[in-house]
Amino acid sequence: MEKTTYKRLSGSQNLRQQLVLSTLTFTPIQIHDIRTNETWPGLRKYEVSLLKLLALVCHGCSFEINDTGTGFKFKPGIVIGGSKLEHDCGFERSIGYFLEPLILLGLFAKKPITITLKGLTNDSKDPSIDTFRSTTFPILKRFGVPSEGLELEIKSRGCAPKGGGEVVVAIPVVQSLTGVTWTDEGLVKRIRGVTFSTRVSVQFENTMVHAARGVFHPFLPDVHIFTDHRAGPQAGESHGYGMSIVAETTCGCYISADTTISHARGEHISEVDYEKKELVPPKDVGLKIASVLLGEIGQGGVVDSNHQGLLFLLCALCPEDVSKVRVGKLSPYGIDTLRNINDFLGVKFVIMPCASTSTVLLKCVGCGLRNLSRKIL
Repeated sequence: MEKTTYKRLSGSQNLRQQLVLSTLTFTPIQIHDIRTNETWPGLRKYEVSLLKLLALVCHGCSFEINDTGTGFKFKPGIVIGGSKLEHDCGFERSIGYFLEPLILLGLFAKKPITITLKGLTNDSKDPSIDTFRSTTFPILKRFGVPSEGLELEIKSRGCAPKGGGEVVVAIPVVQSLTGVTWTDEGLVKRIRGVTFSTRVSVQFENTMVHAARGVFHPFLPDVHIFTDHRAGPQAGESHGYGMSIVAETTCGCYISADTTISHARGEHISEVDYEKKELVPPKDVGLKIASVLLGEIGQGGVVDSNHQGLLFLLCALCPEDVSKVRVGKLSPYGIDTLRNINDFLGVKFVIMPCASTSTVLLKCVGCGLRNLSRKIL
């Protein structure tokens, strides 16, 4: 039996991307020194959950974690996909943490994926499910992902610490992505958004919306922010509120920002007593998220900073043709993504700063990844 050769990596900072690229390139990896200098070393529950999710959608995928949890070996399998799948994402990270790697793998599966994900729909660490639906999906369509079969249905919402959220995600398969020349962000023509709340006064949402609109209206009259009250079955054990907003430009770019405030105490919260419950005032939430979105728009680029990594990965996975994109200031996540792409795919980006607009142009030749499943028309 031939001995497996592992690509050796260290740390957990880029674990999601490394697992995705390992699977797409059929490269076994061994990651060591995972949080060895921290008080609680080793893999976290949500990272183990991600490994189990990959094993669910991939045939022949296996992983082996050492006794201390500070290292593991991962053998990628064939992305099979399938329907009526289910996965519990836990309560440490939101469903958004799992969605990006799942989508990238699902595009190159043998069968379209339909999966129910349970856990947190909104938290303060990861993009919300609303952001995926309003911003991430349009980015995928730019690269030739068909609209038909690309869906995200919110069954219920849930926030920390007890979750209760549930979404159904459908991911179509593609034979290959399409290279893009995407350098003109255009001007903002409308802003849309959604607020949610669980076990707090409805007035919280009204206050957030009013504060955010007050920031946008001097610049743009077309601002509509809707409310969503679909709380999960366990939402009564925790409470929270938040907002996700997206700016659409005249050139079809979608720039997003979101935030979530959650609290562990179970008693009902009204707007007049948030201070003693250690919650951020809803007015401040609305003002903050509006300010963050204006900052994202101001730095330029065809995507916001949270989507730079996904944008670069999609460019690198395209056929052997030139893709060219414009982004704002490179985020740390975007820079790490460029390194991982070079490490696994051998794709190098030409980076050209534009002094007049403070943006960055990047271009590359894709690696030519193709889905070899015969069922794809």
